[in-house]
Amino acid sequence: MRPWLGAIADDVTGATDLASYLVAEGVPTELSFGVPPGPVTVPEHGCLVVALKTRSVPAAAAVQQSVQAARRLLDAGVPRLYFKFCSTFDSTPEGNIGPVAAALAELVGSRVTLLTPSAPAHRRTVYKGHLFVGDQLLHESPMRHHPVNPMTDANLPRLLRAQTAAPVALLDRERLRTGGPDLAASLAELTPGTLLVVDAITDDDLMLIAGLADDLAAPLVAGSAGLVHALARAQPRGSPPAPPPVPDGPFAVIAGSRSAATTAQVAAYERSHPSYVVDPVRVADGEDVIGEARAFLARHWNDAPLVRASADVATAHQALGVERSAAVVEQTLAACAAEAVAVGMRRILVAGGETAGAVIERLRIQRVRIGASLDPGVCWCVTVSEPALGLVLKSGNFGSPDLFARAAGPAHAGWA
Repeated sequence: MRPWLGAIADDVTGATDLASYLVAEGVPTELSFGVPPGPVTVPEHGCLVVALKTRSVPAAAAVQQSVQAARRLLDAGVPRLYFKFCSTFDSTPEGNIGPVAAALAELVGSRVTLLTPSAPAHRRTVYKGHLFVGDQLLHESPMRHHPVNPMTDANLPRLLRAQTAAPVALLDRERLRTGGPDLAASLAELTPGTLLVVDAITDDDLMLIAGLADDLAAPLVAGSAGLVHALARAQPRGSPPAPPPVPDGPFAVIAGSRSAATTAQVAAYERSHPSYVVDPVRVADGEDVIGEARAFLARHWNDAPLVRASADVATAHQALGVERSAAVVEQTLAACAAEAVAVGMRRILVAGGETAGAVIERLRIQRVRIGASLDPGVCWCVTVSEPALGLVLKSGNFGSPDLFARAAGPAHAGWA
């Protein structure tokens, strides 16, 4: 029996987003963190998702790690690779989506790589090659203020051409929907190695792209979780596997994201739960912020506490610079997560991709099973190592305002 898919995600929360959709469609799915040090096993008829932390590293490092992970998956017999990136692209003209996609295409000999960040469930759509967040162009949305990857251009073909020397083309929605059976044949005539940005504004469009990938026998497809969901829906599957039980025990939230969605979630949660604010300037000045957080967590271990990054981003950036400020926040929050586990927390929600990656590294977690979903793209993960932990690794942009409170509750109801 062969595996169905091998996926490489450029951050931890994106990996859980993708995995949650596959499990919901009945695809046996497991998730590992970091470049596998040796041979891997992939579930029969299923998928292994390799979660990297390459979204904001130098492009050369992102390419190297992604290719190494891809080789492990190919050696395990996967017939197709999926390169998962964020539905808001999160990739400046310096990289990293274009270079990684081009390198993976070269590795597998992909003549045409279909690529779209469209995720209609999260109001991310692509039209005429432009990425929209709701009714706003990407560069007019809050993503233009992203502290690490500010998005200043919604034109995806133009952005990819700035990142890579690989040929880039656009398949617009009209041609996608009217191209018919001859579309795959005409696309096969494109220059070898072409990265083909595809318009998609509905789930039906994504299903057409999934069918086109099969018509092309594409060994590589790239996009957000929206497209991999369509690929899974296009395959006959059984009932979703029973999710692993979430461990019982005290709950905590570690929030590093300052996205609009996470900010609303933090505000709602702080109305009824104790919180501690991590100020990166105080950390850099040598104050014992981690010790204070440890005492706070020990004092509130049974109150479902929240530890979050300071909202005063401007002051931190002015004092420390953007990169150092982000690094200090990530590492401090990761240390706080370790302290939470040390005082007995067994369920932890982590908000923010970079923060989640730092937490996984600090806790030395290598592999998890995918559990029940809380919101579209947000699910429980259950560690296979001891102590057994239930983790929610949430993209900063995902989830309803009451997500933290629902995760804290004893009943882990999924979304329909």
